[in-house]
Amino acid sequence: MIATLALLAGGSAQAAEAVPDGASEVIVTARQRAEDAQRVPAALSVVGGELLDRSYTVNPQALAQLVPALNYSSANPRNTAITLRGLGSSVVAVSQSNDGLEPGVGFYVDQVYHARPATAAFDFTDIERIEVLRGPQGTLFGKNSTAGAVSITSRLPTFQPESQAEISVGSYDFLQVKGAVSGPLVDDRLAIRLSALSTMRDGVIRNVRLNRRHNGIDNQAIRGQLLWTPTETLTARLIADYTRFDSECCTQVFYRVGTSLRPAARQYPALAAGIGYRPASTDPYDRLTDIDAPVGSDTNEGGVSAIVEMDLGTATLTSVSAWRFWNWSAQNDRDYTGVPIQLVQGIPSRQDQYSQEVRLASQGERRLGYVAGLYFFRQTIVGRPVSIYGPAAAYWLIGATTGANGTAVTANLLDGYGQDGRTRFASNSYAAFAELNWRVFDRVTLTGGLRYTYEQKRGDYATTVSGGLVTSDPALTAAKLSVLRPQSYSARDRDGSVSGRANIAWQVSDRILAYAGAARGFKSGGINMSGLPLDASNRPVLATAVVAPERNTTWEAGVKTRLLGDRLLLNLAAFHTRVKDFQATIVDSSQTVALRGYLSNIPEVTVKGVEGDAVARIAPGLSLRASFAYAHGTYSDYPRGPCPLERQGSATSACDLTGGRLSGLPRWSETLGVDHAVPLAPLDGDLVLHADAGWRSGYNGEAALSRFTRIGGYSLVNASLGYRSNKGWEVALFARNLFDRTYIQNVTVQAGNSGLILATPGDPRLIGATLRVRR
Repeated sequence: MIATLALLAGGSAQAAEAVPDGASEVIVTARQRAEDAQRVPAALSVVGGELLDRSYTVNPQALAQLVPALNYSSANPRNTAITLRGLGSSVVAVSQSNDGLEPGVGFYVDQVYHARPATAAFDFTDIERIEVLRGPQGTLFGKNSTAGAVSITSRLPTFQPESQAEISVGSYDFLQVKGAVSGPLVDDRLAIRLSALSTMRDGVIRNVRLNRRHNGIDNQAIRGQLLWTPTETLTARLIADYTRFDSECCTQVFYRVGTSLRPAARQYPALAAGIGYRPASTDPYDRLTDIDAPVGSDTNEGGVSAIVEMDLGTATLTSVSAWRFWNWSAQNDRDYTGVPIQLVQGIPSRQDQYSQEVRLASQGERRLGYVAGLYFFRQTIVGRPVSIYGPAAAYWLIGATTGANGTAVTANLLDGYGQDGRTRFASNSYAAFAELNWRVFDRVTLTGGLRYTYEQKRGDYATTVSGGLVTSDPALTAAKLSVLRPQSYSARDRDGSVSGRANIAWQVSDRILAYAGAARGFKSGGINMSGLPLDASNRPVLATAVVAPERNTTWEAGVKTRLLGDRLLLNLAAFHTRVKDFQATIVDSSQTVALRGYLSNIPEVTVKGVEGDAVARIAPGLSLRASFAYAHGTYSDYPRGPCPLERQGSATSACDLTGGRLSGLPRWSETLGVDHAVPLAPLDGDLVLHADAGWRSGYNGEAALSRFTRIGGYSLVNASLGYRSNKGWEVALFARNLFDRTYIQNVTVQAGNSGLILATPGDPRLIGATLRVRR
């Protein structure tokens, strides 16, 4: 609908010098061919590599500061979700992300789809640009994406030698080193590019019990590329990359205590008082914890891809082949307290994926343009869910008595009681897609696209339980099984569906484009891979093993303009999206003991809103940009949703959430940025200023919409000031969260439904210095 053309400002002095009398074009490949973003009748935001560097945007969380419609949530790398306009994949921090759920927002790096949202948690390295597309994207991209796509393009190998290096140091022992080198191996035939990154920072949460710091950063990445041009019409690009994150991460801190309808003795104040427990702090912004179990995240991902392009004269034939992997291992204290309730929790995992795309796209401006392709994708994920409870688990999760006859609960009933298991999920996806652009008149273009997708999925889940007090008492045995019960099931799903879109674009003048269209997206059914919810008799509900496909219908209209001699770009748009059988991760609030996250369909979700962007070139070297997104999202049909904490009683099963606001979606999001380069002739260089500010209104942090899990609105300001020499080096001072604002990133309801709410506080102010060298 609109283009957040941050690249125009991000190009700073170079862009301004290149086009002294107006704004430069931003060339994108959103429709699989190079074209000016202002002539693409689609929802599109672009952030260039220069702005990424200048704003110290190193990951999707920081990217959301520049793109208002983008929301990023991550309790840890595995529990990561990217949404656009509030749609995508929801993640509840208390549960592991569900391997049987496809993300609604496609994440692509160099045209290769990354199936696991966890791979989006790593830092960016050596990036040329990032394109963020809103709305269904199935007729242009290999993998079907119902909510949108984030497409990252890395810098290409060059046949002219070049190199760049950067080192940044800052508070909390922040150290980031980035470097890239490129040049020819064989003149005009074979070029190489090597890129590397290392980011380290101490933890920002202090453990007063263990005298350690948690939630630090230790991330390394390397990428190698070969570019082969054997002829004028044939190019081949081979890419290999590897990234690792290894840190004492990730935990949460005390946020607040909510109340429920359960007996007062089973709520947090009485439970804590009964054992004399006090948290390290009741102010989340003290960033203190007293967790007593080890915490750590060790994850890595990588792969190899080959992109071959053949210029056929009027069209380009492209082949994209890839294999990727992802490994995950973690230690968690899932009760988030100093009480030994849960000692071990995690699901070590391994994912492998293979993809092949063949695509034919027309070239240049012509009356009939097209994109057509075939796509195959396969992935397998194996996991080992492990959980072990401690000596205080029976007291905290069950209570003094259990069962209809009030059987006394032995204190060590759950001490050492745990779960071990194996999971395996596999899917195959086959698709054919095509999109046609027909310029019926000189200034009017009709676009139509279709996609057919057929997918096969299978999930196998098996867990066993052991340990704890050995007992023959039926009531005590039932109490143990209410916390963890062995489950074993297999499920299959097959889906075939047609999706597509239609669009009309009117080039009112050379500088004004108006457009309107509709799109239909499809996401195949999912398989619950985190265990199933239990019925009233504590038995798994097998009917919930498979969730229905999700269908998305989006209507949108907008206008893109260049005004004041191309010095001002102003874009406005409106959209309306209705999703049937919205797939989400839900916490089963009917379980009074151990919360379980599982997949479910929300019958209908509706999101509508308005977005706007402006980029102004005030003077040579001075650019301003502003963007906003207003989105009103609701559960338009949700009669049997999870109950909010304040409505949960001992027998609560479901609540009508129809009409409630969609969780995870701020109603208002705004960004404002400035880039200014002032020539310093005596010093043969420029004084360079960058600043960006972002504000988001409050929203609810979990699907049940409890008032206790609401996250307040917040604003953040980032800035840098430096000197850039015309000899190829630069020094700068920078600040992230310049005014040290306190805010919450995500929230969790503690397992056991005691009413304790945990949260991840946003990072405090970080101040540092950077040295860059480019040749």
